Amino acid sequence: MENEQDNAPKRGLKNRHIQIIAIAGTIGTGLFLGAGDSIHKTGPTILLVYLIIGTIMYLLLRAIGEMLYQDTDQHSFLNFVTRYVGHKAGYFTQWTYWLVVIFMAMAELTAVGTYLQLWLPNVPTWVTEPVILVILVLLNTLNAKFFGETEFWFGIIKVAAIFGIILTAIIMLFGQFHYNANFQGDHIAGTVSLTNIFKDFHFAPHGLNNFFAAFQLVMFAFVGMEFIGMTAAETLDPQKTLKKAINQIPIRILFFYIGALLAIMAILNWREIPAGQSPFVMVFQLIGVKWAANIINFVVLTSAGSALNSALFSTSRNLYSLSNTMGGNATKPFTKLSKNGIPLNALLFTALLIFITPFISLIPAVSNAFIFITSVATNLFIVVYVMTLITYLKYRKSKDYKADGFKVPAPKVFIPIALVAFILIFVSLFFFKDTLIPAIGTVVWILVFGLISWMKKDHHLENKA
Repeated sequence: MENEQDNAPKRGLKNRHIQIIAIAGTIGTGLFLGAGDSIHKTGPTILLVYLIIGTIMYLLLRAIGEMLYQDTDQHSFLNFVTRYVGHKAGYFTQWTYWLVVIFMAMAELTAVGTYLQLWLPNVPTWVTEPVILVILVLLNTLNAKFFGETEFWFGIIKVAAIFGIILTAIIMLFGQFHYNANFQGDHIAGTVSLTNIFKDFHFAPHGLNNFFAAFQLVMFAFVGMEFIGMTAAETLDPQKTLKKAINQIPIRILFFYIGALLAIMAILNWREIPAGQSPFVMVFQLIGVKWAANIINFVVLTSAGSALNSALFSTSRNLYSLSNTMGGNATKPFTKLSKNGIPLNALLFTALLIFITPFISLIPAVSNAFIFITSVATNLFIVVYVMTLITYLKYRKSKDYKADGFKVPAPKVFIPIALVAFILIFVSLFFFKDTLIPAIGTVVWILVFGLISWMKKDHHLENKA
């Protein structure tokens, strides 16, 4: 027993760490970089899309929270798949999740390279991206407490950015601020007003096709929220902090997402927001405050860096856990910890895979590296989410079910709704050019790796957790 405790990642996150990580975890690159694309596609109706996705993600988090609440000794909510659905399903889901966080990290690294172009327009992203990756890998070699401290301050910066954009919108609204500026060669003028949001409103101004396409972009803005389940094993009081963090998610969604989007569309006429640009940066460039645009670019850069940092932390520990419970001789090197309790080999191998990110844009079939990578990540996340909800339904029928625990509200109604919603989003990806190849790739992964998982013998898949 003593050896098992020594050979486990050290708990080093405090309550303030987990709360800020939970808050900041709901603010991702999908909002800062993807908001321009999603607003461009469907206008103010994007608020409805965010509410729909936010609701089903909250239900997912409640399901994860209920299972973790009754057994906080688990280092990952994914361990429940093995326990309640079976070893083969657990093997498939846990390795899929490890892969999906790799793609998530790739997307965040792509965003970092995009943001740095504002300051280093002559330096190619294949130069800047590896440098940032090396820096964050070095930070992750320290300890869990240092990771928590880094994420705490990264999170503070992201939260401050949202407060800043909302406060800016309120001041401009009351002052009836008028802007007249050039943006990337286009002359744009207007007055900050709430009428910018709903003037000449159409439910799907660019067609239903674009409305449904927005779901994938918004979905990526929310993926990773379940990271709260991966940090449960790292907290000093997991039951209390987990419950508090999850219960506050609806308020955070309303404020950080809906609030920020309302602020942006009040400042700018949504029809003038170009796809592929961060509206957060654009807002301050248009009103002529050049230094503020640089600050916002720094904020969104740290946001992407924060998400990449979290992905490195999560996926290295996931690989460590999988190597201990479901790996063979090939994964044995990943079971070793450094003197600081860091799964160093797992971290370095993860970084090596993420390192291929700069080369994805060189593939002829990939017209937009960010959209391609986020599509792959979103597809695989949906697979994991569906498996998690199926696991939850199995848990409710098990002897472990805790009737007086942290329960999902009306689970017989809301969990099936969430399941159907995730499946519909996945199916929709086959109808759009940018997401078709990733969607087909996901089906191939499900069939091939699903078959490999099914052929594994149960005694090779025993979960020691």
